[in-house]
Amino acid sequence: MAAPPTLLLFDIDGTLVLTGRAGMRAMVGTFETLFGVPAAFAGVAMGGRTDSWLVSDALTRWGLPDTPDNHAQFQAAYLPRLGEEILEPGTGVKGVMPGVRELLDAARAHPRLHLALLTGNYREAAAIKLRHFGLWDYFAFGVYSDDSADRNQLVPIARQRAIAHGIPESACARVVVIGDTPHDVTCAAIAGARSITVATGGHTCDELARAGADVALDDLSDTGRVLSLLL
Repeated sequence: MAAPPTLLLFDIDGTLVLTGRAGMRAMVGTFETLFGVPAAFAGVAMGGRTDSWLVSDALTRWGLPDTPDNHAQFQAAYLPRLGEEILEPGTGVKGVMPGVRELLDAARAHPRLHLALLTGNYREAAAIKLRHFGLWDYFAFGVYSDDSADRNQLVPIARQRAIAHGIPESACARVVVIGDTPHDVTCAAIAGARSITVATGGHTCDELARAGADVALDDLSDTGRVLSLLL
């Protein structure tokens, strides 16, 4: 019997790529330039959060108005700064995570697998990061921080968007979220989706398993095994 169609929703940071902390540098620098607060995100666990959530949290913590105008100013200044920072060597790991290109090639070629993004990045931030690493064209669409500051709302939005892109409803009923944080696990579970997690970000396999991940892997390097888990 043929495998049922499946919608795959890939996180970006820590799952597909690491940017050498380009996003963090751009966010910190942008917030300081606009609002005069240095190290505004210090002590905040940023992994798995949406950009909009992080900006709201910082504005509130530093006694600034959490308004649409401040969000718009931040995003407009952040995106070009990210475009500059992504070109720098950065700190820590910078690159495509093990097995990602091979998995995306195999999944894209499979007639019953449909690829999309589910990320806390703004859409244009996602494009900046993935274009830099040559991965943007794998994804016909995605859901982003622009769609909701609450990551737990993104899987339902992804299902609606997938249908609008002509993906069968049967695939939208069988969703797998691929990520690297407990927030990815939670957003999948709340929406009745499966979660496959990787320890290439800031969490170990044990931590991800304890968070309730359906599968926790060291990385995506075993293409055959990962495909078997997705089908």
